[in-house]
Amino acid sequence: MNKGWAAALASLLLCGCAVGPDFRRPAAPAVDRYAAEPVTVAAGTGAAAQRFVRGGDIPAQWWRLFHSPQLDALIAQALANNPDLKAAQAALAAARETALAGRGAYYPAVSAGFSARRQQDPPGALAPVPSSSASLYNLMSAQVSVSYAPDVFGLNRRTVESLDAQAQAVRYQMLATDIALSANVAVTAIQVASLREQVQATQELAGIDAHMLSIMRYQLAKGYVGRLDVAAQETQLAQVNASLAPLRAQLAQQRHRLAVLAGRFPSEEPPDAFDLASLQLPQDLPLSLPSALVAQRPDVLQAQASLHAASAQVGVAIANRLPNITLSADVGSTALAMSQLFKSGTGFWGLGAAVAAPVFEGGALRHQERAARAAYTQAAEQYRSTVLGAFQNVADTLVALQQDAQAVQATVAADDAAKVALDLSQRRWKDGYAGYLSLLGAEQAALQARIGLAQAQASRYADTVALFQALGGGWWHRTDLAEGADAPPTTTTAPDAAAVNSRGNDEH
Repeated sequence: MNKGWAAALASLLLCGCAVGPDFRRPAAPAVDRYAAEPVTVAAGTGAAAQRFVRGGDIPAQWWRLFHSPQLDALIAQALANNPDLKAAQAALAAARETALAGRGAYYPAVSAGFSARRQQDPPGALAPVPSSSASLYNLMSAQVSVSYAPDVFGLNRRTVESLDAQAQAVRYQMLATDIALSANVAVTAIQVASLREQVQATQELAGIDAHMLSIMRYQLAKGYVGRLDVAAQETQLAQVNASLAPLRAQLAQQRHRLAVLAGRFPSEEPPDAFDLASLQLPQDLPLSLPSALVAQRPDVLQAQASLHAASAQVGVAIANRLPNITLSADVGSTALAMSQLFKSGTGFWGLGAAVAAPVFEGGALRHQERAARAAYTQAAEQYRSTVLGAFQNVADTLVALQQDAQAVQATVAADDAAKVALDLSQRRWKDGYAGYLSLLGAEQAALQARIGLAQAQASRYADTVALFQALGGGWWHRTDLAEGADAPPTTTTAPDAAAVNSRGNDEH
C-alpha cells in the first residue's frame, strides 16, 4: 500500500497537470468580402489603372512598387534611425528576457554558501562546545543547498505561458510600429510632393492675378472698366495670397515630420526634392482574403497574444488556490579550521519536503480567480473589436481607392480641357481675336486644374499606401523581422469566454 502511494506521488510530481483553460487561436471570421458592395476594380480613364488581385500576397518591401529610389532611401533611413522603432525593439528584447527568466522556475535552485565566525562562549556554557572544551574558537561552515518546487498543478507552466504570450504581444506591437513607420514616411513624402506642387502653382496663380489687376487698374484709369471689376480682381488676388500661407506652413510641417521620422532634427531635413512625377502608381494591388487578414495584421495578432496571456492567467489564479510542494536538500561541512573542512567527520546533510496549502485568505484568492476570468472576457471582446476595426480599415481603404480613381479621372479630364482651352486662347490672342485678359483667365483655369490634379493624385498614392498597411504590410516576408515561427499561424477554433468562465479547479 505504501509503495502504491509512493508511486502515485512520484507520478504526480513528474507528470503534473496544468489547471485552467488550454488556449486555442480564434477562428477566422466567416465572411468572404470586406464591404457590403464588392469593390473589384479601381481604374481611371486617362490615368494609370489599378486592379485588385484577390488573394494576392503583400511583398516584403511594398514601397518598392512605387519605383522611386528617393522613397526607398527615405524609408531605409527611417527604419534604421527612428527612435520610436528602436524603443519598440528594446521593449521586445526586455519582454523576451523576462519570458526566459520565468523559465528558471522549471529547474531546481542551487545555492552555495560559506561562513566564518569567531565565537566566545562563557565558562560552563550549556551549549555544545568543541571537544577541546575551548570557550574561544573559530567555526567554519561550507554548504550547498538545493530546493525544487514540482509543478504539480501547472503554476509555473501557466506563468511561463503567460510571459511568452506577453512577449509575443510586444513583438506584434513592434511589427505594427515598423509597418506604421514605413507607411507614414511614404504618405508624408507624398504630401510633401503634393504641397510643393500646390505652392508652386498657387504662386504662379498669384502672379497672374497680380498682372491682371495691374491691367485692370490701367483700364480703370482710362475708363474702360468700372471700379466694381477692379474690386473683384483685388478680392481674388487677396484670396489667392491668403491661401499661400497655410500651404507653405503645411509644406514646412510635413518636411519637418519627414525629417523626424527618419531620426533627424527638423533642421536636418533631406535636401533632395521629392515630386509626384518620381512615383509610379502600382497597377496590381494585392487583396488578401478576409480569412487571411486576421493572421497578417499585427494589431490583430497582438490582441490574440493578449488573449492568450489572459487565458494563462486564469490557470495561474486557479493554481494559486491549490497546494504547493517544496523539496529541499542541504550538504556541507563544518570545522574549527579552514584546513579541516571537508575532512571525514565534518560533513552534514539534510533532506526535506514541505506541503503548503492556502486555508483562509479572506476570499482574496477566489476573487483573484474571478478577476482573471473577467480579464479574459475583456481580452476576448477587445480581440473581437480589433478584428472588426481591421475589417473596417480595409473596407474604408478599398472604397477610398475606388473614389480616388474616379476623382483622378475627373481631374485629369479637367486638366486636359484646361490645357486645350489655354492653347486655343493663346492662338486667339496671337491672331487678335481675344483680349489679353482672356488669355490670363485661361492660364488661371489651367493652374487651378493643375492644383486639383496634384491633390487627387496625392490622395490616390496615399490610399494605395494605406491599403498595404491595412493588409499587414508583408512583415512575414521580411528577413530582418524573421523569428522561429513568424509566419501567419493556422487558425483554429477559439475557446468561448463563457466556457472559460465555467471551468473550475477540476481542469488538470
